[in-house]
Amino acid sequence: MPFARLSTATTPTSHIGLGLAAVGRPGYINLGREQDLGENRSIEALRERTHELLDAAYAQGVRYIDVARSYGRSEEFLAGWLAARPDVVDVVVGSKWGYTYTAGWSTDAERHEVKDHGLATYERQRAETGELLGDRLDLYQIHSVTPDSPALTDKELHARLAEAAAGGLTVGFSTSGPAQADAIRAALEVTVEGEPLFRTVQSTYNALETSAGPALAEAHDAGLTVIVKEGMANGRLATPHAPDMLRSVAEETGLGCDAVALAVILRQPWAGVVLSGAATLDQLASNLHAAVVDLDVDQLTRLATLVEDPQAYWERRGQLPWH
Repeated sequence: MPFARLSTATTPTSHIGLGLAAVGRPGYINLGREQDLGENRSIEALRERTHELLDAAYAQGVRYIDVARSYGRSEEFLAGWLAARPDVVDVVVGSKWGYTYTAGWSTDAERHEVKDHGLATYERQRAETGELLGDRLDLYQIHSVTPDSPALTDKELHARLAEAAAGGLTVGFSTSGPAQADAIRAALEVTVEGEPLFRTVQSTYNALETSAGPALAEAHDAGLTVIVKEGMANGRLATPHAPDMLRSVAEETGLGCDAVALAVILRQPWAGVVLSGAATLDQLASNLHAAVVDLDVDQLTRLATLVEDPQAYWERRGQLPWH
């Protein structure tokens, strides 16, 4: 598996990855984008910003990069960065298929992405990803699997994914919604010719939404690499939106709310990679401090009081506007 490369890394930031959802397109549901990106969100402006973030992340030990077909031009931006830096051979690149970006580089589109887990979508998007990333692609994930996703039962799709895996591509899935645990457990049961199909799982887990934790531990025990997304709860755990309890603990550590929030996840024994969704260099630098945050039992106990009901959490997330 490509993630074996991370086990040989010696930097504390090797288990923090960089996700490009927030900079691969002009609109996203993260809070604070007006301040983060400003008014110039042209393709070239976001390409330059993405490359600057990738340069800084790599220089500071980050070795996993996460993109998706629906993240605007994230695959294109990453492909350009890789092509310009042929000496960068130790990063692990993961992308996702299953959503089609439909906003046309607009922040006020009626629909920003359309979900389809059918075989035809996989074949089309696999070709599109391959054209951009070629053999630099290590991991291809089904985007946002829920318990009712046809991707969990489509035997023909499973066979095609198994073919890709036999060719050297790691196959994984991501989850979203209040029933993430059910989706994870269902995916763990998917086999092709008696062998488990999926080798990675990427799920939302943060100080507010911890419901997937037990299922992610089961996935880890089954041999899957666990990738954690939305550790900042789409900006809800970052200053100035952070809850008072998180602010208090952050003040005690002398670091940012974001670093503390990500450190809580890094402490989980099943967490293989925790994604930073930084949109600025300052955010990235602050996020990476999570690797050195030392939280005591009292602080962790207080932070545990922030947990919300999963249904309420996901309802609030669904109400966040595209900025």
